[in-house]
Parts: sequence; C-alpha cells; structure tokens
Amino acid sequence: MIEKKTTQRISNPSPRLLTLKKAADFLGLTTWSMREAIWRGDIPVVRFPGGRKMFVDTLDMERFIERNKVTF
Repeated sequence: MIEKKTTQRISNPSPRLLTLKKAADFLGLTTWSMREAIWRGDIPVVRFPGGRKMFVDTLDMERFIERNKVTF
C-alpha cells in the first residue's frame, strides 16, 4: 500500500507582506496614490529576485503611519 503524503499549510491570518492593492486598502489610499508614495520613497517595497511584483511590508506601513501623525 502506498502512503499518500499530505502537505501542511501554515495558517497566517495576517500576512506581513501585502500586495500594492491590499497595502493601499490598509492605508486608505488608492492604488495610484500608493504607487506615488513608493516612487517618492515614502514607503519601501519588497521584490523577490527575478520577480516583477512588488510587496509592501506591514512594518514599513506602521512606521509610515507613525512618521506622518500630526496633532492640532
């Protein structure tokens, strides 16, 4: 009898890396505004070697939020 191997998936309810769209939603921005913030250097992105897709680290977004807080 051949035993079938099963793969285990790691459950991660809140991933650290988000797509541009999800990152924009997280910050309440449009995707275009998110791209502009990246192009200005306000938020860094993660690219995997050989890949074109950009991801945003949630820790970088938290730092962005903290840097941009103002009081009136």
